[in-house]
Amino acid sequence: MPARLLLVDDDTRLTNMVGDYLHAAGFEVSAAASLAAARSALAGGRFELLVLDLMLPDGDGLDFCRQLRGDPRWRHQPILMLSARGEPMDRILGLELGADDYLAKPFEARELLARVKALLRRADPKLDGDEVLRFGRLEIDLAARCARLDGALCDLTSHQFDLLVVLARSPGRVLSRDQIMDALKGHPLEAFDRSIDVHISRIRAVIEDDPKNPRRVLTVRGAGYVFAKKQDADGE
Repeated sequence: MPARLLLVDDDTRLTNMVGDYLHAAGFEVSAAASLAAARSALAGGRFELLVLDLMLPDGDGLDFCRQLRGDPRWRHQPILMLSARGEPMDRILGLELGADDYLAKPFEARELLARVKALLRRADPKLDGDEVLRFGRLEIDLAARCARLDGALCDLTSHQFDLLVVLARSPGRVLSRDQIMDALKGHPLEAFDRSIDVHISRIRAVIEDDPKNPRRVLTVRGAGYVFAKKQDADGE
């Protein structure tokens, strides 16, 4: 079965062009020109990926993203956000509100396709095997694609979970932002793109007892991040 994508954008020319390109690449593509149409489409079926424009005639894509992340039905829905506004702050805000990736307009269709494929790979549980990583009170279940702290489920997006896995598979090793992006097989990190920092902050908010004084995901100034081998008071 081809992966189903929902493209939410009121630019008919763009949606037709992108829809045809993605369809030729083997995807089943549905289009929605408004948030109301997107809500109706989501209510009527399952989509492996939502490609969401930032500005729509009946609302803001950022608000819609926040609403989806607040709804248990769509909390883990992979979302790629599009915007004609390429300001770094817009990207950071989109990622903070739960988008898994962000692409500025205008863009090359091939780049969109590459990012779509990368997000779908990350969301595919078959790629992770059945291994469970345990670090004291933190448990990372690769098969179920979830993390638990003291048995309680951690609220992470698909992209944040994969970032956590990259770090946890190399405990004690400092990973640069470039190494992390390469391990995620995502798009090349731009010099001004702080997406890694934003996602690390969100991860810390749910797996750290005190996010301002982290014990699990540590920052190494000028070098990157390291997942601590010993994290809890019991030395595990």
